Amino acid sequence: MENKQTNEYIRTSKGKNDECYTYRYAVEPLLEFLKPFQNKKIWCPFDTEESEFVKVFKEYGYDVVYSHISTGQDFYRYEPESFDLVISNPPFTNKTDMFKRVLSFNKPFAILMSVLYLNDGTPYKLFKDIDLQLLLFPSRMTFKGQEKNKINFMSCYFCKDFLPKQIMFREFTNTSQLSFLQKHEEIRCVN
Repeated sequence: MENKQTNEYIRTSKGKNDECYTYRYAVEPLLEFLKPFQNKKIWCPFDTEESEFVKVFKEYGYDVVYSHISTGQDFYRYEPESFDLVISNPPFTNKTDMFKRVLSFNKPFAILMSVLYLNDGTPYKLFKDIDLQLLLFPSRMTFKGQEKNKINFMSCYFCKDFLPKQIMFREFTNTSQLSFLQKHEEIRCVN
């Protein structure tokens, strides 16, 4: 029986909702801040070619490299030959080890994460020596693959050297997709 207190067990265990994918409407607000990175390579380390991050960034002419554990590219062991910044929606389980690894690259990043993570003491230790930036939204995001119940927390992008200010607020701009998803979610919750 595996010891459930070891770092390796905790780091590699999967939560119930670890394979939830970001909709396009939650990726598009990043485009405004990508302009200074036009000639840089974006690594999406928790993504496949079907990821909205990969599709949107490529559609707008960005150089994107992606990797996913399902193709044998474990984020904790794999690193592409070259990349200039990291953008993704990682599994929310094992977030501390994930952020430690992202910070070890010493490159700009925008990582989608639960706002609740700030309620823990760990972010203080991780981010106290950097200018952590937050990109916040007015409503909860819906994710592809989430369980039937609504996500019960807000999410935002935790960033480093990505935003022009430390805290920024944005609306979701793809309101047609957002409206459809919210209506669909309301119907699903009533049933």
